[in-house]
Amino acid sequence: LGGTKVELGSVDPQGRIVARRRIATLPQQGPQSLVERIAVEVDALRQLTPRTARLAALGICSPGPVDHLTGTLIDPPNLQGLHHTPLADLLQARLKLPVVVEHDAKAAALGDYHFGAGRGSADMVFVVVGTGVGAAIIFDGQLRRGTHNSAGEIGHTMLDINGDLCSCGNRGCVETFISGPWIIRRYAAAAGIATESISGEQISERAAAGDPLARQVLANAGEALGIAVASMAMMLDVDLFVIGGSVAKAGKLLIEPAMRAAPKHSFGSVGQRVRIVQTALHDDGPILGCAWLAQGATR
Repeated sequence: LGGTKVELGSVDPQGRIVARRRIATLPQQGPQSLVERIAVEVDALRQLTPRTARLAALGICSPGPVDHLTGTLIDPPNLQGLHHTPLADLLQARLKLPVVVEHDAKAAALGDYHFGAGRGSADMVFVVVGTGVGAAIIFDGQLRRGTHNSAGEIGHTMLDINGDLCSCGNRGCVETFISGPWIIRRYAAAAGIATESISGEQISERAAAGDPLARQVLANAGEALGIAVASMAMMLDVDLFVIGGSVAKAGKLLIEPAMRAAPKHSFGSVGQRVRIVQTALHDDGPILGCAWLAQGATR
């Protein structure tokens, strides 16, 4: 469940995605509309499930903050219209299935930890960069949530106290430097074009083709990402940072500036150990993480 779209996948017990669907989120239409539209797509996935199998449970992830114990969306800044929604209860009532709700970065982190770049690592931080920015922390294979389930909200920590106004009400948040909508805004402002005339994917394509402005915008975002990673590395003493989300698809155009920046903004002994890698799972990460959680709900 993202700020702009909902990705759905049917996952078999071996961790393979066997069918997919996608719909617009449309959070302004409210909880009942979202639940009904998700239910329609889940029913479509049921029809694509082999006759010898059954749909056993639903895992769903959302931008934070989320109460994973009650399955409630609290007040995600990019999901206005869905604040304080008891999503698990609503979906369970509609679908007659066990439902587990998790923070999107945490679900994607579990996907990468069990199926992707984090395999074999004891500790890992997953940073999701898309419509919003969040992080998930894994120590010794376990998610670390914090006392109030808010650990990892790196997107709304501050890089510039005099910076641009963020959707959360503060200024200069990490999200205003590296999220997809802000990358579009910065490119459009520098190019003198309307934000509606360019997409994040097109900016990445232009950067890959050598467009100097697109490359500079992504380099600036990568540098901000590296600074954020350096701060987390200093606080958490974690070496591996996996970057996912739609913006991560820019690949080395984002990751390389981040790798150059991280050692400059942390102790040398810390920065030299830091690894920043792009997820290999991309859109599959959150789906696989949700499926891993859903599998637990059936036990």
